[in-house]
Amino acid sequence: QCPASVALVANLVAAILSFTCIPISTKGVSADAPVAPPGRPDAGVFDLKAISRLLLRPGVLPVFLIKVVSGFPSGLFMVMFSIISMDFFQLDAAEAGYLTSFFGVLQMVIQGVVIGRLSSYFSEGALLRAGVLVFVVVGLAMALMSSVFHFCLLMPGLVFSLCALNVVTDSMLTKAVPASDTGTMLGLCASVQPLTRTLGPTVGGLLYRSFGVPIFGHVQFATNVLVLLVLWRLPLPQKTDKV
Repeated sequence: QCPASVALVANLVAAILSFTCIPISTKGVSADAPVAPPGRPDAGVFDLKAISRLLLRPGVLPVFLIKVVSGFPSGLFMVMFSIISMDFFQLDAAEAGYLTSFFGVLQMVIQGVVIGRLSSYFSEGALLRAGVLVFVVVGLAMALMSSVFHFCLLMPGLVFSLCALNVVTDSMLTKAVPASDTGTMLGLCASVQPLTRTLGPTVGGLLYRSFGVPIFGHVQFATNVLVLLVLWRLPLPQKTDKV
């Protein structure tokens, strides 16, 4: 009951802050604001034509597919991680929580410090290939791991690949579209994680029940080997384009 009570109190505080601190309108009325041309329908929240138009722009669809396909196997593993930690690693609830906290801290450090420094020296294409290559190595190691200690050893590589994939692909996709479509593209990028959370429990549960934990490593290894082969043939930004 304690986590539920803490969540209830936090949501009540957030609700009070939203009512008291957030203004009704965050944008002031301006006389110079652009007006939609007459006869043109207003864009909806979910506009399939706008989404299709963005995905069919040069260089967008291959990068978006790489983002989805390369990160899906590790997303399956993370969705099933709570079950794997207690069933395969034989951890209790507190120990599983400590491991998840370590994963979160590691992600903040790598994404905030390591990826930022590397982006000053390497191009987006090089970082993306490096992330997929590390995915391949981590997938092979994940197929062979047998204890939580082994998982802790390969966790930095897994986090680096996840951070590099997310940061670099988001940067590449937003640069490939006009400034007016940046919000739509960021929304598409953000939809990848909910897609994994929707399909992950069913697919991951079937794989785990049928083949065990090593199957996640095998799937990640095979998938990212194919992605890496595609990347070597795909023209990507050179060193002048930084993240």
